[in-house]
Amino acid sequence: MMTRSVRIVQSAPDFSERNILIVDDFREMRIILRDILCNCGADTKRIFMADNGNDAVALLKEVKFNIVLCDLVLESGKNGQQILEQAKYESLIDPSCLWIMISAEKTMEAVSGAAEYKPDAYILKPITEDSLRTRLLKIWSKKAVFAEILYAMQQQDYLKAMQLCDKQLISSKAYTFDLLRIKCDLFLAMGDYESSRKLLEKILETRDIPWAKVALAKIWLKRNDSVIAQNLLRETIEAVPAYIEAQDLLAQSLQKLGNFEEASTILERAIKLSPNSVARQKMFGETAMKIGKLADAERAFRKSISLGENSVFKSPDAYLDLAKVCSANKNPTEALKTLDLLHKNFATDEIRLRTLSVKGMVYHQNGDTEKARQIADELSQSIDANNCRFNSGDVLEVARLLLVAGDADKAIQMLQSEIKSNPESALLVREVTEIFDQAGMGERGNELIEASRREAMLIMDRGVLLISKGQYEEAVHAMREANIAMPSNTRVLLNLAHVIITYIQKHGATPDLIEEARSSLVAANQLSPGEPRFIRLMASLSELTSTAA
Repeated sequence: MMTRSVRIVQSAPDFSERNILIVDDFREMRIILRDILCNCGADTKRIFMADNGNDAVALLKEVKFNIVLCDLVLESGKNGQQILEQAKYESLIDPSCLWIMISAEKTMEAVSGAAEYKPDAYILKPITEDSLRTRLLKIWSKKAVFAEILYAMQQQDYLKAMQLCDKQLISSKAYTFDLLRIKCDLFLAMGDYESSRKLLEKILETRDIPWAKVALAKIWLKRNDSVIAQNLLRETIEAVPAYIEAQDLLAQSLQKLGNFEEASTILERAIKLSPNSVARQKMFGETAMKIGKLADAERAFRKSISLGENSVFKSPDAYLDLAKVCSANKNPTEALKTLDLLHKNFATDEIRLRTLSVKGMVYHQNGDTEKARQIADELSQSIDANNCRFNSGDVLEVARLLLVAGDADKAIQMLQSEIKSNPESALLVREVTEIFDQAGMGERGNELIEASRREAMLIMDRGVLLISKGQYEEAVHAMREANIAMPSNTRVLLNLAHVIITYIQKHGATPDLIEEARSSLVAANQLSPGEPRFIRLMASLSELTSTAA
């Protein structure tokens, strides 16, 4: 087995020292590519070949490759796009690796799908030695400019990456906008949204660049200004209709605002351009289901399941959603068949409980109230026995069943807890309101939701208010109580860390306080990655830790 190690690519490549992977299901094509590479100076002993996705992934896990030539369309199993997905998702390749996608496919569907996961090049067959050599040298030259920067980013050494970026901006004028794009990403990674915004606006003053508009839209979405963000995204889509990421972001923003009709239209257009995304098909299915287009929803969920079979993004969600659609379409047999298939593919306790909640609703919606009640009781007992913790979407499904067929009091407690965990989410409030309406508790539900929101808002900021009054110990105590009451509230976790850090600055550090603040920040970042406050508070905590040491 060859040892994986990091190595920065050089501007003058010597292919004889590079590990190269060729992935193609045709033996003749693998040999042609191998011979071309050997003519370019590659060492045949360093050229590895695979005829299918699983073997390719196994080699990527074993060897650190400098170059990958991968066919997009493979006969069976994973295709080239799915291999690249997994390679990036599991960090099987580092930033210096050259990934070239090869295909005979010229359709927009094939090109757009492959481009989504950003290979370094997309080359159409037939391939000549001159064309491949020229492309390799061109990509290698560009990689040399960015390799050290990207490696520093991979190591989360953002300050070093920024210094390297500024250095290259002086010496590599041909790549100015690429380097500015990285610089914007670095500001975001460090939580400096304002500097990123100013740089993006400065870029857009000189040139109307689609990626800059999309990046700026992301910042406004992070700041909950959907109007500015959506305008930027619409402008981008109008100028570049094939810009898939802009369409996905606009659809997500519209979903959060409850505008499922337009979100569905945008996703349908994006899917025509690039239909092979597991996540996009699922998102389209969800919006279609919201507006009652059950046939479209069923087709999308089935496609998501099919695409997921060989994808690293395979998940149980599409199975659960498909079962819900089949049930809503008065086809309980197909719904239950889908749930059985889900259980076979994902045999875990968590999936069993999620399956039970949907299965109970299938029986309830199709008139078998006794069976629904039995499942609700089984689910309730399992929750009590195992002290289960669900994510937000699963909590809503469990509560939906318990409210109509089981322990209604427990369901109400679960729904109130969800609102307290995220009282500022308009989307969550709408979903919980819908659950209460479906259970015939519309007016009572609205009262419970509003009471939970008011209670949460008071609790969330009490510690910060006490800090402002100089009541440090009381502030820490208040936020600890808030964390017990709302363990999945990002704002509470960040505020708890804030008051502990402020307390340490005033009274000194102890190992327990430092660990409590760190744990709160880590938990907040897991719930809501990339929050600017997380990065600032973590930096403050690190400074306190080094001072204490």
